[in-house]
Amino acid sequence: MNENGMPQINRKIQSLTVGSLIGCLGGLIGLGGAEFRLPVLVGLFKLGTLEAVILNKAMSLVVVSVALLFRLKSISLDSLVDHQGVVINLLTGSLIGAWWAAGHAITMSRAWLDRIIMILLAGLAMLMLVESTWGLHADGALFANTATQFAAGVAAGLLIGIVAALLGVAGGELLIPTIVLLYGLDVKLAGSLSLCVSLPTMVVGFARYRQSDSFKVLRAEGSLLRWMSMGSILGAATGGLMLGLVPTGALTFGLGVILLISAVKTFMHAK
Repeated sequence: MNENGMPQINRKIQSLTVGSLIGCLGGLIGLGGAEFRLPVLVGLFKLGTLEAVILNKAMSLVVVSVALLFRLKSISLDSLVDHQGVVINLLTGSLIGAWWAAGHAITMSRAWLDRIIMILLAGLAMLMLVESTWGLHADGALFANTATQFAAGVAAGLLIGIVAALLGVAGGELLIPTIVLLYGLDVKLAGSLSLCVSLPTMVVGFARYRQSDSFKVLRAEGSLLRWMSMGSILGAATGGLMLGLVPTGALTFGLGVILLISAVKTFMHAK
């Protein structure tokens, strides 16, 4: 039995199943699914909010690392190197944002952390609803002036780093639209570049969380971390293979609604 009274074998099955389902749905729409894992970790597995964020961050690191390796098969390394300026531009802000936000999350009261996470998840849900309705495309870079574009990239990166640190997510749901709209790049390339930004950003946030007593959740919930990470990777691979079989717009809209409801239900009434 674990500390929540759930038999370990049942908890492992739940972790693998939930991770696989979330990973598959995320893979179908091109996301890692971390934003959906967070309400599940708090609501289903009864983790504290900060502990859930840290565990979610650890899972996101694993999933993004694997996803980046798979992505290299479809997007050449040379193509990523050619657009390293985009990655550096966004990292300039995201690394600062992740370090700052993780530091504040450690000292923030549980009630305030719940409120902020609920607002951020609701915002991501609304973004998914907008993208599913109007789509995502660009007719070139948003700004012609290089200095203006760089400043906008730093500002966007700062915001994305804050969101990624507070939710324990990779931030692809924000990074991909930013790269497409701000730099006028293809969605497929933007997905790979977003992983290049996400990985260092998450590492910085993760390093900051090591200063928290809640970091010990990684050892206490090692089984949950392993099984859900495994499920997330398997699910994401399955979802990627099924890409195109399900209308992406309709699925994104439905998942946006689910995320909105679960965010409000979980973090408004979190105990």
